[in-house]
Amino acid sequence: MLSNTLFCCINDCKMSENNLVIGLEKLEFDVLKQSVHQPTNISISSEAKEKINHCRNYLDNKTADGSRAYYGINTGFGYLQHVKIDASQTQQLQYNLLMSHACGLGNKVPDDIVKLMLLLKIQSLSYGNSGVQQITVERLADLYNNNILPVVYTQGSLGASGDLAPLSHLCLPLIGLGKVKVNNEEVEAETILKKHNWQKVLLQSKEGLALINGTQFMGAYGIYCLQKAEKLLQWADIIAAISFDGFDSNLQPFNPLIHKVRAHKGQVDTAATLFNYLKDSHIANNSNKQTQDPYSFRCIPQVHGASKDSFNHVLGVFMTEVNSVTDNPNIFPDEDEILSGGNFHGQPLALALDFLCIAMSEIASISERRTYQLISGQRGLPLFLVNEPGLNSGFMIPQYTAASIVSQNKQLCTPASVDTISSSNNQEDHVSMGANAATKCLQLIENVERVLAIELLTAAQALDFRRPSTSSPFIENIMTAYRSKVSFNERDRLLHTDMQASVDFLREFEL
Repeated sequence: MLSNTLFCCINDCKMSENNLVIGLEKLEFDVLKQSVHQPTNISISSEAKEKINHCRNYLDNKTADGSRAYYGINTGFGYLQHVKIDASQTQQLQYNLLMSHACGLGNKVPDDIVKLMLLLKIQSLSYGNSGVQQITVERLADLYNNNILPVVYTQGSLGASGDLAPLSHLCLPLIGLGKVKVNNEEVEAETILKKHNWQKVLLQSKEGLALINGTQFMGAYGIYCLQKAEKLLQWADIIAAISFDGFDSNLQPFNPLIHKVRAHKGQVDTAATLFNYLKDSHIANNSNKQTQDPYSFRCIPQVHGASKDSFNHVLGVFMTEVNSVTDNPNIFPDEDEILSGGNFHGQPLALALDFLCIAMSEIASISERRTYQLISGQRGLPLFLVNEPGLNSGFMIPQYTAASIVSQNKQLCTPASVDTISSSNNQEDHVSMGANAATKCLQLIENVERVLAIELLTAAQALDFRRPSTSSPFIENIMTAYRSKVSFNERDRLLHTDMQASVDFLREFEL
């Protein structure tokens, strides 16, 4: 959860150093973040194996006589649910399902997100409500542990019958089909199976459906976006504090009494954070201040805080989802039930992703406004933050770039979740479009990073024009680190280089 200047999650799953034991306990956000940034090995706990095998044995016994039809187990799929499949064709049915649904197009999913997809699929199958074989789950873990990443495409999922197309591509290598990425090279999956002496998995009843039903494409994108958003929200406060002193702003709006009487948690925490960042700042504590600052400075706690509260809501939705069973049908051996439902429907994630887009878009929006104010020639700062303005354009055009990106974000905030297109001959007549929400959310998050980088570039220039006055020790330490990468701008130069260096600084600097 996002709180003050620290990001904390309780770790309830079994993790030792870089080894993650998938069992019956919940994955936590800090573990998922660690898996993105550090090599992690997965193993399946003995308890999970017992549940997986118990469910598989129950399913085999339940369907042995073939007298009753169970969706996707001994029937066709979607609109073809009424077509009964002979027991002798069970393996072919699952093989055909996996192969026929691998219809993705578009860009390739980033490696980190593919790896998260594998992890989330393993977690979901390990609860023992999906009817898969133990070897199926273990082979997915083999791919993960050897950094063998299936080639998955961004387009093809409606976010309703599970992420059918992307999850099909994710799981094709189990049966020796599709391509995988190894050491940044794409190779045929069958070649990799032979290299590791791995046999193709002979899919049993229900397994193809268990593999491609689920929300792991949306879930992985969401977790990846959240871990990036978490860091950007912290950066937003730090950069805003640099801008605050660069603009010679008034500290009064951060007084805790103001926020005590409107006690939204994000707002209260943000005000305290900014006040702490600016503690002992000579500039901030200068008594010669204007009475009020523009909203983009004065209302930082209210705007940043609202986005943080939204972040925490979205995080809660995704942490529930990644610890859920989202394929269909769901199998309950102890209750003697095989139930067909709709846990694969991505509506909770689609709405949350759209909400995250809006919340993070506002962080970029207010950031661009601070950038605009800093270059406007106010508060004793030179126009466009450069010596000899006119001869030099200074920081005029980075603000153009930020404005362009903020405008694009407004387009990306158009909600995907309000759309639906009927499919499967109207059997699947309402879909979430959560996959589209997921991919555009990542684009928007990356845009926010760029806008904040432009504000940092601008705010640092403004602060240096305040010399010899200084900001707080905390801010000056950030400035020292930043200036080791991007120097003060004396006259016009290629600013694209500085802007990209600022983006890299936000990504690489350890907060």
